[in-house]
Amino acid sequence: MEPTYFEAVQILTGDKALHGKTDGGIEKIVFPEGFTPPTDADVKTKLASMVSNYDAQEYARNRATEYPAIAEQLDEIFHNGIDSWKAVIKVTKDKYPK
Repeated sequence: MEPTYFEAVQILTGDKALHGKTDGGIEKIVFPEGFTPPTDADVKTKLASMVSNYDAQEYARNRATEYPAIAEQLDEIFHNGIDSWKAVIKVTKDKYPK
């Protein structure tokens, strides 16, 4: 799933015990007493970076759903050899290039 504002706050603070709304701003998140939260701008910058990284890995997520199961891949190698297996895998790699 695409990263959320709340996850960006969790990464910036290192505190998984935070709670609050995941669809709002920094003001909707409850922090421990005496804790200084990150600024909304810092969270938005972190979130933009996380979304960019997530988007850059779309090809990998697409490939993962289309590759044959490992058992099928091993069977392909056993019966037809590595070159045949490479050809099978290449179809998906070509469909979803890096």
